[in-house]
Amino acid sequence: MTSDVTAGGTAPGVVVPVVGGGGFAVRRVFCVGRNYAAHAREMGRDPDREPPFFFTKWAETVVAGDGTIAYPPRTANYHHEVELVVAIGTGGARIAIDDALGHVHSYAVGLDMTRRDLQLAARDLGRPWDEGKNVEQSCPMAALVPASTIGHPSSGRIHLTVDGAMRQDADLADLIWSVPEVVSILSESWTLQPGDLIFTGTPAGVGPVTPGAEIYAEIDGLPPLRVTVGAAETIG
Repeated sequence: MTSDVTAGGTAPGVVVPVVGGGGFAVRRVFCVGRNYAAHAREMGRDPDREPPFFFTKWAETVVAGDGTIAYPPRTANYHHEVELVVAIGTGGARIAIDDALGHVHSYAVGLDMTRRDLQLAARDLGRPWDEGKNVEQSCPMAALVPASTIGHPSSGRIHLTVDGAMRQDADLADLIWSVPEVVSILSESWTLQPGDLIFTGTPAGVGPVTPGAEIYAEIDGLPPLRVTVGAAETIG
């Protein structure tokens, strides 16, 4: 039995494989900012006083499966961020928390790669984060696992290494806002649609990578992701 989800009304684009067969056509990418307390603190923010907030990335930022991703231009501080990715299979608006998991199709390991220098410069000026976050090939992700197979993970180790050295190591139980809460709150501002992805936030330990770095990211119960950072792009 396949698990096909088609992003209705969009042109053919990125399709993420689904374990067990089929594919998930990506429609939109939503990301939750600072959803682990320790990461919020390392970014200079107080997680106890901040409601969840969201930013978006183009579907074209998604890269399905292991491989090489580009080191983008205009940065000298390109950071890794490992995240649990939630794939929406059934759309809806103003979704109740108790009903939210019924809208989830599957889960995966993903990276929200970030031009940190550009993001922080924009933050300090009160400007949008697009140049820091909405970057080509900045959302590599492993195959999705249907919720019907894995259930709905609310705990489990989430970790990332760079060239074999541990960088991020936490538990999904450390999420400030749970998956049902994130889905519900997000649906108050946007009507969620089949094909939407939600990157749920990253734990502490984010840091820079350089061309040639090998990134390994894993969450208990999900296929791991192995990514190599390509050569720095040059202009001119």
